Amino acid sequence: MSVRNLFAMTRRVSNLVSQMEGAGMRIEIGDDFARYRALRNADGKRALLYPMFDVTSSYVDATNGFWICGYNQENQVVHTQAARMLELGDTTLKQHLDVHRHKYITPDTTPDPDKTYYTGPQALMKVTGKVCYHGDFWLPSQGLGGLRSQGATGLLSRLLFEMVLHAWSPDYMFALVPKRLAAKGAHLRYGYSHCEPGRWIGPDKQVTEEDHLIWMSRQCMVHHMNEQPVAMPVPKPMTSVATTDVKLVSRG
Repeated sequence: MSVRNLFAMTRRVSNLVSQMEGAGMRIEIGDDFARYRALRNADGKRALLYPMFDVTSSYVDATNGFWICGYNQENQVVHTQAARMLELGDTTLKQHLDVHRHKYITPDTTPDPDKTYYTGPQALMKVTGKVCYHGDFWLPSQGLGGLRSQGATGLLSRLLFEMVLHAWSPDYMFALVPKRLAAKGAHLRYGYSHCEPGRWIGPDKQVTEEDHLIWMSRQCMVHHMNEQPVAMPVPKPMTSVATTDVKLVSRG
């Protein structure tokens, strides 16, 4: 990366972090996945961490992954997402998912993970080379006053994209999202260029789960980063409170 591009990236990242801090969310970026596992699994209301980012199930560390956490003003975790670099070479994403299906299948959705496979998207045969997986994105809704309803999803995804491009410059990036979220345009909120319907097929040819594949090439990522992000709305001051004291609620 040239000095000029590095400076531009630094300014973009600084702006994203500043916007989230102004909205009440402190950002932490790390690569200690033992710490990430502890942070994630401490929340008893969420499902346990997927094997892809769990150091007890996968080899994931600073060489091939990083995570982002957001904290509210009470220092509680209110946002997570993580990225994992996959050196596929000539292996297609289809072949990768067939071999490593256990790391992507939602637990307890199929009677036999060994005989369950993912199919549908044409991009499965196209995506090869240096491929980045984007997962564990969590930003709970808190209604119209929450951060999610005000555009934080796109800004937080964009922050991860900036880090991915700078650290690895992958050929492709992908994620799997449930059908119900894809129907609501999840890929557009996250900033992905493509969305293809897919499904997990079980041992009796039954559909055990429907996940859409959202993905983009490096060229699409670069183009997306060069576009001006939609800024979060600035809260209007209340008549009884000074403008400098007004902040958005901590999470949504």
